[in-house]
Amino acid sequence: MDQHAPAGFVDYLARHEQKDLLRFLTCGSVDDGKSTLIGRLLYDTKLLFEDQLASLERDSKKHGTTGADIDFALLVDGLEAEREQGITIDVAYRFFATDRRKFIVADTPGHEQYTRNMATGASNADVAVILIDARKGVLTQTRRHSFIVSLLGIRHVVLAVNKMDLVDFSKEVFDRILADYRSFADALGFETLVPIPLSARFGDNVIERGEALGWYEGPTLLAHLETVEAARDTASGPFRMPVQWVNRPDLDFRGFSGTIARGTVRPGDPVVAAGSGRTSRVKAIVTYDGPRDAAVAGEAVTLTLEDEIDISRGEVIAAAEDRPEVSDQVSAHLIWMHDERLIPGRTYLIKSGARTVAATVTDIKHKIDVNSFQKLAAKTLDMNEVGVVNIATQEPIAFEPYATNRTMGGFIVVDRLSNLTVGAGMIDFGLRRATNIHWQALDVTKAVRAGLKGQRPVLLWFTGLSGAGKSTIANLVEKRLASLGRHTYLLDGDNVRHGLNRDLGFTAADRVENIRRVAEAAKLMVDAGLIVLASFISPFRAERQMARELFEPGEFIEIFVDTPLAVAEERDPKGLYKRARAGEIKNFTGLDSPYEAPEAPDLRLEGGAAAADALAEAVIAHLDRGGYLG
Repeated sequence: MDQHAPAGFVDYLARHEQKDLLRFLTCGSVDDGKSTLIGRLLYDTKLLFEDQLASLERDSKKHGTTGADIDFALLVDGLEAEREQGITIDVAYRFFATDRRKFIVADTPGHEQYTRNMATGASNADVAVILIDARKGVLTQTRRHSFIVSLLGIRHVVLAVNKMDLVDFSKEVFDRILADYRSFADALGFETLVPIPLSARFGDNVIERGEALGWYEGPTLLAHLETVEAARDTASGPFRMPVQWVNRPDLDFRGFSGTIARGTVRPGDPVVAAGSGRTSRVKAIVTYDGPRDAAVAGEAVTLTLEDEIDISRGEVIAAAEDRPEVSDQVSAHLIWMHDERLIPGRTYLIKSGARTVAATVTDIKHKIDVNSFQKLAAKTLDMNEVGVVNIATQEPIAFEPYATNRTMGGFIVVDRLSNLTVGAGMIDFGLRRATNIHWQALDVTKAVRAGLKGQRPVLLWFTGLSGAGKSTIANLVEKRLASLGRHTYLLDGDNVRHGLNRDLGFTAADRVENIRRVAEAAKLMVDAGLIVLASFISPFRAERQMARELFEPGEFIEIFVDTPLAVAEERDPKGLYKRARAGEIKNFTGLDSPYEAPEAPDLRLEGGAAAADALAEAVIAHLDRGGYLG
């Protein structure tokens, strides 16, 4: 601070620094006036510079929807597409302050297709301002946003019935909307629900009371936001800090950096690395401003420990006497955010804090109807649907229920191939495996079994379109291996559907489960020391990758029988293409269901350019070069 700064200025900055911060969001259906409300708040709190006002006036003439008046929505509708369409697409964050409090507000989109953006804005908010157009009342999107607000742990809600000027400021209309909203919102568990009638365009009940709303006796919107006590007490409770970075600037210093998610920590406190269970004590708390005697939730610090224990990014340092749960199976609420539906059994990435692990949705217990909140049976989740699911992770993760700790209970789901965020979840509780099941140690190992057979066990995974020649080539390869005295087994796509997978159809979910079962069966056969051949269309890269990851390096060989669709359809050995073209077979790969060709197969066979015998010999040669034949 400049020592020559005026005392009044210094005092002002000190007072401003001591104000608490409230994060809130505006949400609701399309055209309820969310952006206009935020624009009015910024305008009426006199937080706009002259150049911003001049720009707003120009933009209002060009893009505005309020005639000659200023269109306050343009203050937060920053994207050109938003201004042209008059809608909010992305989440817009704005900061403002009054004499009593600082605020960060998230303006979220109302369109159903951007519900994922709304969920993002709600994830860090303490209060939700749910807007309703007084002319339209409670809509489906109002219910959906209210449910998501509840799901994401927001317990304080303002029901802002906007555009009261368009219904003659009618108290009867307001009372009817409030009754409709309470009829379903009472089940959502909000701690406070404050209804406020207002007109964002003209400012009635935003900061100042409106004369036409004289019958309303409650607070204005800003008055309520300045006084609502919505902050979570994260400083109490057991200590939790996800490690974001292992700080090792030189050989003499090793610290663990992160933002404290819960509790308080002091030098000398006993702590544990939740994943490994190794314990130590806090030696020092290091910050940019120097060492600290204590640190609380929300603060970013570096901890040094008295003992050298193995801790890496993603690990959770916790209070040793009150540890978080660690499990590889959890039950969670999941919001699906992608236009490609969720398929149980498919492997995704789960990112929780700084930890990223491979995971699978093993079961959809039910999905939730956002209108009635009924629990509906479901095999998949479509975009914007909410379900309760069981999730299995490849490695155990440390967590707490989302209701207790947002940071350690929340996660996102990432598609492994596209790296897109496709879902967001809230952990409810851990699932424990049956305690009477243990892995039985066996004295006769895979290496012993393979040695007796004089070969190296492996899975040959033939993939390609129907009619590509997979089964023909695999059959020839097995015959050749048998003539060489090798021990084999051939798993064929059609054959396993007569027994192991007879209960499965050809939906995307059933295709995933089909491949999962086959891969697990093949793994047992490889463990028996066999050379296993699997001939399956297996159209999705994610499932082929899932199968590969079940095996040790070198035990999985992906063989792409690359036959053009026109050639495969011309062959049509089983008449399937003809039936599919006639509409008799649905979800047929290559026609109305996609085939994702391997990008880097271990072996590529040109199915339309060489004879099957020659292609089979190419496979044998590949095995011989790899030392699989002994």
